[in-house]
Amino acid sequence: MPLLEPDPDRLRPGTRPDAPAADRVPEDRAGGTPEPLRGDLIALLGADKVVTGISDLVRYASDASPYRFVPRVVVVPEDVDDVSAVLSYAHGKSREVVFRAAGTSLNGQAQGEDILVDVRRHWTGVEVLDGGARVRIAPGTTVARVNAALARHGRVLGPDPASAVACTVGGVVANNASGMTAGTTRNTYVTLASLTFVLPSGTVVDTAEPDADERLSAAEPALCAGLMELKADIEADAALVERIRAKYAIKNTNGYRLDAFLDGSTPVGILRGLMVGSQGTFGFISEVVFDTLPLDRRVSAALLFFGSLPAAAAAVPLFTAAGASAVELMDGNTLRASVAVDGVPGDWTGLPGPTTALLVEFRAPDEEAQEAYEERARAVLDELPLVSPVPSVTNAFTRDQRTVAGYWKARKAFVTAVGGARPPGTTLITEDFAVPPERLAEACEALLELQTRHGFDAAVAGHAAHGNLHFLLAFDASRPADVERYAAFMDAFCRLTVERFDGSLKAEHATGRNIAPFLELEWGPRATELMWRTKRLIDPDGVLAPRVVLDRDPRAHVRGLKTIPRVEAIADPCIECGFCEPTCPSRDVTTTPRQRIVLRRELMRQPDGSPVGKGLLEAYGYDAVDTCAGDSTCKLACPVGIDTGALMKTFRHARHTPREEKAAALAARHFRVVEGSARLAVAAADRIGGGPVNAVTRAVRRVVRPDLVPEWLPGMPGAAPSALPRTARVGAAAVYYPACVNRIFGGPGEVSLAEAVVSVSTRAGRPVWIPDDVRGTCCATIWHSKGYDAGNAVMANRVVEAAWGWTAGGRLPLVVDASSCALGIAREVVPYLSPDNRELHAELRVVDSVVWAARELLPRLTVHRTLGSAVLHPTCSMRHLGDEAELRAVAEACADEVVVPDDAGCCAFAGDRGMLHRELTESATREEAAYVTSRAFDAHLSASRMCEIGMDHATGRSYHSALLALEHATRPGAGPTDPSP
Repeated sequence: MPLLEPDPDRLRPGTRPDAPAADRVPEDRAGGTPEPLRGDLIALLGADKVVTGISDLVRYASDASPYRFVPRVVVVPEDVDDVSAVLSYAHGKSREVVFRAAGTSLNGQAQGEDILVDVRRHWTGVEVLDGGARVRIAPGTTVARVNAALARHGRVLGPDPASAVACTVGGVVANNASGMTAGTTRNTYVTLASLTFVLPSGTVVDTAEPDADERLSAAEPALCAGLMELKADIEADAALVERIRAKYAIKNTNGYRLDAFLDGSTPVGILRGLMVGSQGTFGFISEVVFDTLPLDRRVSAALLFFGSLPAAAAAVPLFTAAGASAVELMDGNTLRASVAVDGVPGDWTGLPGPTTALLVEFRAPDEEAQEAYEERARAVLDELPLVSPVPSVTNAFTRDQRTVAGYWKARKAFVTAVGGARPPGTTLITEDFAVPPERLAEACEALLELQTRHGFDAAVAGHAAHGNLHFLLAFDASRPADVERYAAFMDAFCRLTVERFDGSLKAEHATGRNIAPFLELEWGPRATELMWRTKRLIDPDGVLAPRVVLDRDPRAHVRGLKTIPRVEAIADPCIECGFCEPTCPSRDVTTTPRQRIVLRRELMRQPDGSPVGKGLLEAYGYDAVDTCAGDSTCKLACPVGIDTGALMKTFRHARHTPREEKAAALAARHFRVVEGSARLAVAAADRIGGGPVNAVTRAVRRVVRPDLVPEWLPGMPGAAPSALPRTARVGAAAVYYPACVNRIFGGPGEVSLAEAVVSVSTRAGRPVWIPDDVRGTCCATIWHSKGYDAGNAVMANRVVEAAWGWTAGGRLPLVVDASSCALGIAREVVPYLSPDNRELHAELRVVDSVVWAARELLPRLTVHRTLGSAVLHPTCSMRHLGDEAELRAVAEACADEVVVPDDAGCCAFAGDRGMLHRELTESATREEAAYVTSRAFDAHLSASRMCEIGMDHATGRSYHSALLALEHATRPGAGPTDPSP
């Protein structure tokens, strides 16, 4: 064990409940996956594809649903052969298999109690076909990622779920998810061109193959005969046929798609339809091909406020008739909870209780069509009883993209914003139903009455144009009385929806565990028995996802409800939705933000001395704390802004000994010496060579502690010049602050970054001044990122006091040449400042150097030469600052073609974190690096030296600041063959 290994008990939760939770993981699971299951699967697939530790099993046990089931083992297959091998093993050993991708399912479809198969990690990829008319997609790819690729072709997928940033295409197909505009005409069932899937038997079917039916008939003759027999039975029953068609006239994802027997003429055609909405119970979907739709880019939208839910619902048909592409409803509880979403007007907290809003959007291909839509919309507005209860309400249509994006951000945050506002410690239930659209207003009134009767003050939102509403309930799953109240409500709600409105109990979220007991209530005995026959035919041994769609237990919906123990206040609002996961750099190495919180909650469920708790604590240090990049992009992805990165930094602080904190503060006080020593060490390492230095640092890491001693990576840059450029304060347009990382590490060319910034600013007539005493100061991110609070406070106060003096009390802007340092000085230092220094900080204008170049220099510069192409790596700090557009603007001045990879994300180098845990950066950048190395670029540009070093390591290419490229592009007299930096 390393000498300075921290004590795991320092991460033990403080205040604990009086008694352990009833749904805690039992002690006999502490050892993780039992034998012979563990050994069998490792022998079958290899140890790297089998996840067995108790910490791993617990983190996979939760998803966005209100349920929690701990798997016995998690398998991470790489290809179809691996999946087939798992299915064959499950058949032979009478085991159960559940597939899980993003874990954004709201009804427990992605949870299993035996073998859970992670089909996200190795299953991503997009291939645009026929100029965008079709697209081939791997199932672990998010909807947002697919649409990013299609947008360049003016196309889009039909399904558009609110969770598009996180949910995967495989899950969308398996649940027949639709979303805001899909309705019954643009959903998966309608727009799916073909798919490839693996049946429970291991047989692989590609519905696009011309001889697919012949192959299936040879491999599965009994299955083919059984499917055709079911088709004949259904078609012979005219009343049933009529009933099936009527059920799918409105949105419906409850049960299996019986209309597949009507629409498919062959076994493969029938299976193509049945796989849609099968929720992982018929097979594994390994690839899909969608027909895409035109992306109408001209948008007019309005957020219209009404005095009540029924009044808003009554207006829906008017906008539908006018041609609106979307009409979304949000009730008062939803609107008030949305204030937690960045950008939502704060005065919404004062909206009267019954206030309801409609988000109405029209999309058009051209100006003429847009004007026609707007004219129809104005005619509708004139007849509506709109209200303006708070000043921010405009009740007007707009074309402004930022305003429209804000409306949609509030709407899409429905589940997370309302869930985040629920009472701490309560479980969130999301229900989803549909009624004939013309009866929406009536259904709203009935729903409100039912909620009141059962003591729920639910939030309601939905796709009103399609008669599809969602509502959220919160209750304490640890209290039996609350569970019974929920059960009574569900029984009454299901009967109301079916018996009064002949509606769908699941419109787009699919049956799942909470509606399975009510399937027969909606479909009747005849249709339900046909669904059971279909399941037995395709999966005769019941291997795949038992109890997810079909369950005869009338109380299945209250089995496995998860309690939500209170944890750290910053994490309490988390509903475990998973929106944070696609942006998390450690998602394929250790844990995600959601999983870090899930593990904390399980620690709270466990009693003192529990072997499960001990195992979780021992793993938490590396899995959660050490391998968190701390970039806080999870905060940007979370609709309610939960910053799990900040939470992990508090845990880093908690693990420090007083001696470590004192040493860090001493380093801050004497940072001028530390900085100079670091620069000399870099210069020495450059002379000695990377190999020997790497060997030394690796040896020291083993003895001391990997999280304390950085590893010297191959290809590290040499030292920066010992002297900064000479500048003058008189006449300066800004104060230039070269970040300490740029004072220590050099760049790839003969011109240093500091020289480039000074030169290009002078060239534009906006000269900058470098203070003589910048050495020994820092943005404090070094201490902040590692949780050294005392050192952070020392440096934060020092740099703000210095900056205030340099800038003459904020009269000049402070230009910082690393985006992470700009973020640090602009925002991250504030909590650590003294009251007096907070006042000084409020007067500072901190500007990222890329923003300075884009806004102040570019309009005054002449470009003399451009590169052919440049690929950009926007840093996560730029995302926090909103500076990505400025990076592109600078790059576009320097290169004819500028590309931001669709998979660009946080590089996870995070100062020196990528040197402490190189596996973190290598994993985080894998997809981005694959694109960057797939073709040649003339330049690889970014805006933070350590991120550039991380990308150098990940890609083998040389990244440098966009300011260096700008200096070369605008340098007078240099010939076009001069090398770029």
